[in-house]
Amino acid sequence: MPAGIMIPASNMPSMIGRNGFGSSSGLTLGQPNMMDGQLHQLDMAQNTSESDLARIRDDEFDSATKSGSENHEGASGDDQDPRPNKKKRYHRHTQHQIQEMEAFFKECPHPDDKQRKELSRELGLEPLQVKFWFQNKRTQMKTQHERHENTNLRTENEKLRADNMRYREALSNASCPNCGGPTAIGEMSFDEHHLRLENARLREEIDRISAIAAKYVGKPVVNYPLLSPPVPTRPLDLGVGSFGGQPGIGGEMYGAGDLLRTINAPTEADKPMIIELAVAAMEELIRMAQMGEPLWMTNLDGTSMINEDEYIRTFPRGIGPRPSGFKCEASRETAVVIMNHINLVEILMDVSQWSTVFSGIVSRAVTLEVLSTGVAGNYNGALQVMTAEFQVPSPLVPTRESYYVRYCKQHADGTWAVVDVSLDNLRPSPAVRCRRRPSGCLIQEMPNGYSKVTWVEHIEVDDRGVHNLYKQLVSSGNAFGAKRWVATLDRQCERLASAMATNMPTGDIGVITNQEGRKSMLKLAERMVISFCAGVSASTTHTWTTLSGTGADDVRVMTRKSIDDPGRPPGIVLSAATSFWLPVPPKRVFDFLRDENSRSEWDILSNGGVVQEMAHIANGRETGNCVSLLRVNSANSSQSNMLILQESCTDPTASFVIYAPVDIVAMNLVLNGGDPDYVALLPSGFAILPDGTMPHEGGIGEATTSGGSLLTVAFQILVDSVPTAKLSLGSVATVNNLIACTVERIKASLSCENA
Repeated sequence: MPAGIMIPASNMPSMIGRNGFGSSSGLTLGQPNMMDGQLHQLDMAQNTSESDLARIRDDEFDSATKSGSENHEGASGDDQDPRPNKKKRYHRHTQHQIQEMEAFFKECPHPDDKQRKELSRELGLEPLQVKFWFQNKRTQMKTQHERHENTNLRTENEKLRADNMRYREALSNASCPNCGGPTAIGEMSFDEHHLRLENARLREEIDRISAIAAKYVGKPVVNYPLLSPPVPTRPLDLGVGSFGGQPGIGGEMYGAGDLLRTINAPTEADKPMIIELAVAAMEELIRMAQMGEPLWMTNLDGTSMINEDEYIRTFPRGIGPRPSGFKCEASRETAVVIMNHINLVEILMDVSQWSTVFSGIVSRAVTLEVLSTGVAGNYNGALQVMTAEFQVPSPLVPTRESYYVRYCKQHADGTWAVVDVSLDNLRPSPAVRCRRRPSGCLIQEMPNGYSKVTWVEHIEVDDRGVHNLYKQLVSSGNAFGAKRWVATLDRQCERLASAMATNMPTGDIGVITNQEGRKSMLKLAERMVISFCAGVSASTTHTWTTLSGTGADDVRVMTRKSIDDPGRPPGIVLSAATSFWLPVPPKRVFDFLRDENSRSEWDILSNGGVVQEMAHIANGRETGNCVSLLRVNSANSSQSNMLILQESCTDPTASFVIYAPVDIVAMNLVLNGGDPDYVALLPSGFAILPDGTMPHEGGIGEATTSGGSLLTVAFQILVDSVPTAKLSLGSVATVNNLIACTVERIKASLSCENA
């Protein structure tokens, strides 16, 4: 059999070369051994007329498939003579034949020999013609399908290209949501991008961790080893080191010795236990805030006291039993404050704002690690590990350091809760003297921007280092308890509300109505209060030295260097403080010390001059809560007048009168809205606390009017403007005499009033 099937020469005389079947110039339709579906090659001779090609094109490929079965009638062997003027006549498949084969193709695209023979007999065609028609039909259908598929892919490709261009343009114009600057996405490596995505996923996982950890709440917490008995604290009158060649006077730099920063962040192995403790603590706080008797018992003065036996029965889990030698301090207080719940939550969860608002209680605070930032743009689910030092404004009361986790959650009824619980059991240490059992507050939204706050403080502490003068105060809960936290929060909320007030009365003399001036002056006074509170307590960063004797009213001094701090004058600063008891109610002591008319009775540095109030800003409903600018008109006309910035504030648990001399030029800038951070301050003043021996009248917001007072007097004096200078004993003696004389004048004046 020949290698190819050729159309007989008698049928196509003008297309056959002189060499007959061996010529390669003929029209080859296909080979019998080729696979079905393979397109048969069409080799057109050079002498094929243009009309023949046009006729093939008009049939759109069907004409080529049909040409295999066409017959040229009237052809003879003489037609092999290639004469160009010989006219050809084509016989194509009839419409009936095509329809029948089309119908058969739909049913069976691959007919076998028997089916082809039967179909050719019915249609009057050769079996070979039927075979070629089906082969070409299959090829045609495959080509059409591929053409359609290519069109769809091309359309999809164009769409993807357009999307790619749109995304590129969007990325080129993207800005950072934090800083507002252009992003550097194009410079980010694939690995870095992958890590960022993974980090985002892990954050979402942490945000949902409270729900995951809830299943562990029902199981008892792992038993931790008990803390060792505490070691005796360092005596407060023990001078450490030497300064300026004088032994016994402790010296330090401002901000130095921050032991809280030496505590490391929790390890990965600790985090599951931290989450478990936080979730259990949140549940305990909610129940303690809402339960009444028998868990909470009411004292004669209206305060709440916990029933420890009932507490152990109600909350068998927790951070373990109370260590030996520790005392329990538990209290609960409720108040309505003038601040919305969102801002309150933000203050509690931002360590900077929190330590500023509670500067009279928190001497230092550091966030060690944020385990969760919350979800949906708020603090719901926020979890952070912190360490803080809590204080009473007196060198006679040791501070309390605590290492704990703070957890914030919004509950189904819309109430927010923030809870602390100690983590000291994760790293037992004999130096731990204070543990925070679940403590914190519930915040409920009230109308007109107010919030109802329920505060719970539950502390276990070794208070053996507290001086006898302050033991009753500490035991009453007014030193570290919930009442002091709520009273401070209430007063600070009023202060913040007054700072944002815009409807200032214009008729009152001395009222600062300039909004920018008010903000600058309040900010300067706030820094003055924070500096005073941080420098008057028995913080572990301070090295107080007792100058004489062992009595309670001994003067304690401390020196610090001030270098490159625009908020303090450069040089050597000598701090001196003493605490003593007065048989006068705190309100009377507060009113006496804050009144500019009675200032000359105790202020030795005013030299008997007349003190006049130049301006003031009221910052609370209590008349004594205000910031004032005082001018001392010296009796000696040769001396220049002096300005004094003073803030006085009071609540049922503590009162302060804090002041500092200020430069006249600097204060003019502040009153015009200038930056107060560059005004040098050395604050001095008084901290007035109730002695805790008698019930106090009134609730939150009303000054105490009975009992005695615990008064702390603290001075800061610049003894040398050269930081490297040596401290002379004469300077120490001068400051000692100054504070001693001030104390005697205060006692004398108040005794006369009390007589």
